[in-house]
Amino acid sequence: MKYFTYSFVFVVITFLFYKIEIKETTINKLKNQLEQNNNTIDSLYHEIDTLQWENQIWDFNISQNTTHLLSAIMYVESSYNDSAYNSYEDAVGCLQIRKCMVDDVNRILRRQKSELRFSYDDRWLRDKSIKMFDIYCKHYGLTTAEQIARCWNGGPRGMQNEMTAGYWKKVKNQLDS
Repeated sequence: MKYFTYSFVFVVITFLFYKIEIKETTINKLKNQLEQNNNTIDSLYHEIDTLQWENQIWDFNISQNTTHLLSAIMYVESSYNDSAYNSYEDAVGCLQIRKCMVDDVNRILRRQKSELRFSYDDRWLRDKSIKMFDIYCKHYGLTTAEQIARCWNGGPRGMQNEMTAGYWKKVKNQLDS
């Protein structure tokens, strides 16, 4: 009888460990599935964000070709992150605009006798960043994708600066993807 009791207890304990193992496996599978679902949700948020800013671009009458280029530049600069901040350069927002760019755009606007002005805080706002980008490109007569990208990265003389060639390569890769 004692042998039967020990055997029974052993079988019950083994069965319980087996059930626990199955539950842990199930839990791990569910955790993996949840992580995959979270990644999918993050990806969809990224798509929604992209669609929202693309709609904003049309408000500024930016051409479709420039829209695709602007998308690539935003991706290279910040992965579309409006809250991106590079403390080393004090570059802010989705287009990583520095204070000198705001100053240049405001100088352009003064020359055009426009009453519009941008503040440094406007760099955090996507719609205002896009507007600054548009004003800058139009003022400097930037027409090709390479001119726009390299001059956005290196200033009005960015085409002459060999250091902007690497930046253009990143943007071009994003355009081609």
